[in-house]
Amino acid sequence: MKNAATEKVLVIGIDGMDPRMTKYYMEKGYMPNLKTLLEKGSAREDLVLLGGMPTITPPMWTTLATGTYPMTHGITDFWRQDPERLDTLNYAIDSRLCRAEQLWNVTAEAGKKTLVLHWPGSSWPPSSNSENLFVIDGTNPEGICMATGEIEEEYIAIANTSVPSITYKTKAGTTQMLCVVTDLDMEETDDGDGPSLAAATGKETHFIRLEPDALEGTTMTTVSLDASLSPIKDAEKWAFDVPADAKEFVILSSKGKTRRPALLLKGDSGDYDTIKIYKSKKDDACLVTMTNHEFVEAVIDEVIKDDVTYTVNRNMRVLDIDPKGESVRIWMSAALNTADDSVFSPKSLHQDIIDNVGYPMPVSNVGFHDKQLAMDCMQENWMRTMRWWADAIHYMIEEKGVEVVFSQIHNDDAQKHNMISVYREDSKFRDLPMEDHEEFMINICKQNDYYIGRFLHLLDEDWTILLVSDHGLVISEMGMSPYLPQIFVDATFMRDWGYTEVKYDADGKPLMEIDWSKTKAIASRMNSIYINLKGRWENGIVDPEDQYDLEAEIISKLYDLRDEKGRAVISLALRNKDAVLLGLGGPECGDIVMFQAEQNLHDHGDSLSTFEGLNHTSVSPIFVAAGRGIKSNYKTTRYIREVDVTPTIATLLGTRMPHECEGAPAYQILTDE
Repeated sequence: MKNAATEKVLVIGIDGMDPRMTKYYMEKGYMPNLKTLLEKGSAREDLVLLGGMPTITPPMWTTLATGTYPMTHGITDFWRQDPERLDTLNYAIDSRLCRAEQLWNVTAEAGKKTLVLHWPGSSWPPSSNSENLFVIDGTNPEGICMATGEIEEEYIAIANTSVPSITYKTKAGTTQMLCVVTDLDMEETDDGDGPSLAAATGKETHFIRLEPDALEGTTMTTVSLDASLSPIKDAEKWAFDVPADAKEFVILSSKGKTRRPALLLKGDSGDYDTIKIYKSKKDDACLVTMTNHEFVEAVIDEVIKDDVTYTVNRNMRVLDIDPKGESVRIWMSAALNTADDSVFSPKSLHQDIIDNVGYPMPVSNVGFHDKQLAMDCMQENWMRTMRWWADAIHYMIEEKGVEVVFSQIHNDDAQKHNMISVYREDSKFRDLPMEDHEEFMINICKQNDYYIGRFLHLLDEDWTILLVSDHGLVISEMGMSPYLPQIFVDATFMRDWGYTEVKYDADGKPLMEIDWSKTKAIASRMNSIYINLKGRWENGIVDPEDQYDLEAEIISKLYDLRDEKGRAVISLALRNKDAVLLGLGGPECGDIVMFQAEQNLHDHGDSLSTFEGLNHTSVSPIFVAAGRGIKSNYKTTRYIREVDVTPTIATLLGTRMPHECEGAPAYQILTDE
């Protein structure tokens, strides 16, 4: 091959995009843009990218950026075991924990203007000071500024003639939300070496006992939705003229500290169908005007948090207005600090994006209990977020001259986490009919197809496009297994076996505190079991010469586990030294690395990357490439691995490989230009 087949590369990263489900719905006709991309490019027949391990967001996006396995780059989970304390896990989405060179530093060094848009795991803070490198966020998987600039969570505003008084209720209604890291403090480090994730480090683990039956309904973290409650009454004492039949109510925000009066007005039909929200009754200019069922973006207001007042932007949707004016419900999105430039490099890029694209979109995760909230709010909000994302990429290409783009968007993963674990006929936690769940999944595929379609024209402008994901998500036959090590959840089986001990109160009830003087081993991260070894941990009790036998004993017990049908619950359990076969092992992984069996997966993370589930789901990531330097309408039989993506891009661009790169270019899909 000649040195450079292309000069411009766009990586469309869609977190959680499942090749098996995608192929099924593409063949059903829901994804015409993806079909076009395939016809113009190369992929396996099954669209599979052979996933690395573990199948978790930060390590896999880091693998895609560096061409290295997790044992090499060092990002092995959302959380990193503290090297000094066995009772402490630290937040791992921090580029300074990455021990491998990222490809975007190579492309920037080669003189190519490069954009890294929200790539979680190893992009923030920027690890290169090249003027050719633009980086936007990457401190969390979900949304831009959601970790650093979220001032208020999403909630519901309810007004009704039967409500007796204006109140703000926390945890008013239960919904399911993906576990999103917020409140990261992007302060300067002592050495002035850029922003640090100070607030996210040194968090102690807390272990709580959950009964096995409770696990299925906790896809990530079950939270409750706050609600602002207000009576509806005749409008009075406004500083300007209002219609005689106008009604009024109040919307509270800032956990009840901020009041916004609202007018409920009749439309041309004579029914109440319009809402106007004001900063106060003295201001005749309203903050926003909304009609029934209307979705409104970028409402600018003020919100108080920790006694500080912030100017924020948020989205809203009117869920319903009673035509007689007796009730109103409004969904309020999360509120983002409009001045948060802490995750933009250079910082001036923040205002450039606002002026030319708009305010970063708050993301929504309002759960699976209510179809209107799930589809009209969460899914609609994500669709608009994808439009904003595409607009931002095009702005950077057209106005900033960017030639290489690494982008990750989290719509697929975030929404599926809210639905996928209960998308089973026999799920006791399923609140909606199965056809609603399928509609939900189809909508995600349509979102992805819209997003792909926004970039297809670049193929005619000599760009090369790679569509990738980090993993898929599965619907397992049995639901989530109780044998799942996970942060903040006590791996109860380790207590039952006598390896982990907790302290007890005076009444003999277990406390959320580990008794390290009696704990031989603990399962604290998704795939890791640690031996409480003397000389390694402050409170270690296991002699080093006993480590091998203890590991063998635990692994034997794991393999002996059976489900109600007599099938093995654990598919694979390896010692640390043997986990190198999977690209794991070393100081960042547990003494035992374990994975669940196919029938009882969480949804991803605890499984092998080749596993499949119900309803056309799989854990595998996706791979499609098209454009300059890529064979057209070509199907390869090669398993392209996640570590192969980086060297393939480097080969296409004619740059050097990142220093630690372990993958190999996918020569089979490249043209002979």
